Amino acid sequence: MNKAITDGLLLMPPAFAAGLAQWSSGDGTPGSDTYDGAVNAALVPADADFGGCLELVKLEAVQKLRYMGETPILPGCYLRVTARVKAVSGNLPKVRIAAWAGDGSGDHVSGLVEAGDEVTLTSYGSVVEVSAIIGTGARGGVDMTWGSEPVYGHFGLDLTGAIGGVVRIDDISIEDVTSAFLRDMMDWVDVRDFGAVGDGVTDDSAAFAAADDAANGREVLVSEGVFFLDDNVTFNTPVRFVGTVTMPEDKYFSLTKNFELAAYIDAFGDETLGFKKMFQSLLNNADHESLDMGGRRVTIDEPLDLQAIVANRTEYKQRRVIRNGQFYVTGDTVWDPDIVTSVASYDSNQSRTLTNVANVANIAIGSHVTGSGVGREIYVKDKNEATQEITLSQPLYDAEGTQTFTFTRFKYVLDFTGFSKISSFEVQGIEFLCNSVASGIALSAAGVAFHVKDCHFNRPGWRAITSIGDGCQGMLVDRCDFKTREGGTPAQDRETVAINTNANDVKIRNNRASQFRHFLVIGGTNSIITGNHFFQGDSEPAGLRTAGILLGAAHCAASIDGNYIDNATIEWSNEYEAEPDFTSGYSFSALSVTDNVFLSGHVASWFAYLVVKPHGANHYFTGFTVTGNKFRSINGHIDRVDRIDTSFAELDKTKSKNIHVEGNTYHAVGDGMRNPLLVEHDQNSAAQTWVVETQGRLPFEWRARTVESVVAKGRIEDGAGNPVYTMPYVEVEKGANGDEVHLKWDVPVRGKVWVKVRMD
Repeated sequence: MNKAITDGLLLMPPAFAAGLAQWSSGDGTPGSDTYDGAVNAALVPADADFGGCLELVKLEAVQKLRYMGETPILPGCYLRVTARVKAVSGNLPKVRIAAWAGDGSGDHVSGLVEAGDEVTLTSYGSVVEVSAIIGTGARGGVDMTWGSEPVYGHFGLDLTGAIGGVVRIDDISIEDVTSAFLRDMMDWVDVRDFGAVGDGVTDDSAAFAAADDAANGREVLVSEGVFFLDDNVTFNTPVRFVGTVTMPEDKYFSLTKNFELAAYIDAFGDETLGFKKMFQSLLNNADHESLDMGGRRVTIDEPLDLQAIVANRTEYKQRRVIRNGQFYVTGDTVWDPDIVTSVASYDSNQSRTLTNVANVANIAIGSHVTGSGVGREIYVKDKNEATQEITLSQPLYDAEGTQTFTFTRFKYVLDFTGFSKISSFEVQGIEFLCNSVASGIALSAAGVAFHVKDCHFNRPGWRAITSIGDGCQGMLVDRCDFKTREGGTPAQDRETVAINTNANDVKIRNNRASQFRHFLVIGGTNSIITGNHFFQGDSEPAGLRTAGILLGAAHCAASIDGNYIDNATIEWSNEYEAEPDFTSGYSFSALSVTDNVFLSGHVASWFAYLVVKPHGANHYFTGFTVTGNKFRSINGHIDRVDRIDTSFAELDKTKSKNIHVEGNTYHAVGDGMRNPLLVEHDQNSAAQTWVVETQGRLPFEWRARTVESVVAKGRIEDGAGNPVYTMPYVEVEKGANGDEVHLKWDVPVRGKVWVKVRMD
């Protein structure tokens, strides 16, 4: 309750000089006797102490004086009634403030205290002031606690004690003193009461700390003003902001009891700054594990360098979460990538290092690296300006020597690259409205178990989620939606990438991505990619298609299961190897492609869903499973679903083992692939050597390297029609391409056989 509630209400009684008809010798209720014309009451126009006043002779044991006006009693309002009295002659009486309480029907409310403390008049001519406070609540200093039933009162005074004395009474006052009780009535304390100035210059951090200590469970009010805090401030009580706070970038502000983005925005008067200070507190206070944006949209006009915001930390390993909000990107040139060209040298013996890097100081950590012999999605993981060296996220497949490289630094909404290590961090339920200029999230150079969940990346300018090093170790990306800015661009001309990884053990699950150049570039091993839907088509007739999933390591140990792969390919390369020629190891191995839906439309007939692209010679398969997939082309047939891209090298088809390709279905596909492949051979004319052709139906048109079985389909007979009961032996890898099997019989025969041929 404050004074504004009683503004406009008539509280003060009229002066006695205005007439005594409004002053009762009873309770003040309608019809009660007044002092107008009474023999014991007279107006004194000019008293030395009071000016005009009432002179009253005490004729009764309790001589009452009540104002007949109905003074309102409002919930939460406290009134003080004051009277100044002096004895003139006769017996000296006692005086007290007194009242009569009435309800909404005009009836008396009984059972209440209706009189204040008595004061005895001890001498003539001495002015005595008496007062009492009346209110609805039982608070310290309240003389008459009336509760909520009375709605008005008749106020005045009583003269008690000896009869016969003459007193003079100054005009009685009634005033609203609710403000005296605000401190106890309200559940907050004001920082200004503890010395805060709020001029934007004076350091108010000590006053804030004192207010927090004094609150004792109540709320702290930061009242109007701009409060400068030159030290870290932590509130252990809830805080409400009318004014705002300003503080140096390196000082943190922790609201432990209302750790909400709305509170931080109120505190700093700016959405972006509020988010920054809240994030700073998140990593400097153990009381909260998550920064909940509360569904708020935060408009940002610059990349958020998260390590610069929390400058006192270079790494963080405890679980922390940013959740439930939206970042809306504004601005244009501030989001333009920084592009630096520099001459540098590469030696495959130092497979992740560029040396003698000119301009190294101008190259930002996290820059995307391009150049001759550089694989896709290679980034600057670290740099050493003193030695002019750059550490790369992956080796380069054919960049030996010295050349000019281009370093492109994309700008991200959430940029973790300033941290050396971030682990167990989660981004949940965030929508990134990138407006075709900003990229989404850049991970730190190292870290474990980064988790992106239920997020929307809307039109990222260049990248949605970028790993510049090993900060993606064990990363999980679940149920996210990636929307392109390049929907009208032919697939081969697109530049955007949804996700890339470099480290092992990532799980990419149940996401959706539309029309990026690549949905996923995988650099590590032991990846699980399941339940995703990514589509990369365009309206071009006989259009080209790009890799939806790009595997950069030959030994990828990856499971690609249950995805909807729409107008995109799975491309398997070894471009993340500094010496791409096979000399040892597992070569192309440990890939399972199972139970996926493959669909394409309006593509060239040579389009294939599974593309292997070796970057060096002598590679082969040593573990490859393709089962349970559904391959379908619409609006035009395709020749086959598998292809080797020989831009750099061919696979060695004389080697292979552990290949399992069966249980797939093919629609509008010329040659389905199988291993083992069951070939039905019909020999119409008697011959001692039967040539069984696989006709390119082994995976990747491989050589026919083994035969599991030969089964006669009906009778085998010689040229005269006599049955022949001997079995042939087999010769494999026959013909110009090694894709034939020769059956060798004892004598020339004819008939039909089933031959189960394998590529491994």
